[in-house]
Amino acid sequence: MNILITGGTGLIGSAFIRQFDDHQYTVLTRSPAQAKIQLPPYVQLIDSLERLDNLDDFDAVINLAGAAIIDKRWSDERKQEICNSRWQLTEQLVTLFARSTKPPAVFLSGSAIGVYGHHGNDELTEDSTVQETDFPTKLCLRWEDIARRAEPYTRVVLLRTGIVLAPKGGALAKMLLPFKLCLGGRIGSGEQYMSWIHYQDHIHAMRYLLSESSLSGPVNLVAPNPQTNSQFTQALAKALGRIAIFPVPKQVMQLLLGESACLLLDSQKVLPKKLLNSGFKFEYPHLAAALNNAVRSKTNQ
Repeated sequence: MNILITGGTGLIGSAFIRQFDDHQYTVLTRSPAQAKIQLPPYVQLIDSLERLDNLDDFDAVINLAGAAIIDKRWSDERKQEICNSRWQLTEQLVTLFARSTKPPAVFLSGSAIGVYGHHGNDELTEDSTVQETDFPTKLCLRWEDIARRAEPYTRVVLLRTGIVLAPKGGALAKMLLPFKLCLGGRIGSGEQYMSWIHYQDHIHAMRYLLSESSLSGPVNLVAPNPQTNSQFTQALAKALGRIAIFPVPKQVMQLLLGESACLLLDSQKVLPKKLLNSGFKFEYPHLAAALNNAVRSKTNQ
């Protein structure tokens, strides 16, 4: 396939490109010089979608770009930056689909399980009702709505991604230091569910979705066994050979992170119903094995 990717220098995009080198890739990047160093030499680079009149040369589009959502407190200015980096780029892609006489057969467009909002112990699938209740739900709902405007021209798949576990980068990298120092612990009550996925399962699911024409609309990219924060904490400590005895109170998280603390305190017990029903097999369906692999891989790097 000839694939156009936005966000190709990020954790998931770059892993996908490196692992599946049987495809041709064009990556949209604001920093071509840096991307040239990061990505394999066979990748073509463009710095603006305005360089494209249409998408006729591509078989698929993967849209992963977006400003980091948890690295800074959510000021009004930061919220707008997070939204614009996703919404505006997706609108540009939809416009290019509409201009194409032979549009790509599939459009994988990013989203997140934050679209579901806080749901306690409720099991959430792609059939669950979603509605705007806070900033993450607003962000994801509009992001998905914009992507769906390409449906007259292509098969649209919305990648509702959970917490990605990888040896380098992503959420796990931010967690490791306090746990290595035996300063890790549950967050808040620890009863909130964390829906996670090993990065290898994530990129293999993306490859699967490129060719599995029966799947469209929202698809939950999470492992089939979500865990509570307390369970996750103990599993990570065990994988590192450490103890986790220093809980972080809810009020402290809210003081440190402000409104964005909801990303760590809200409970989302999300299940990958569509992937499982279609026959996709997870290599890492259980948390202990996923963490052991990610931690061991990082140690060996």
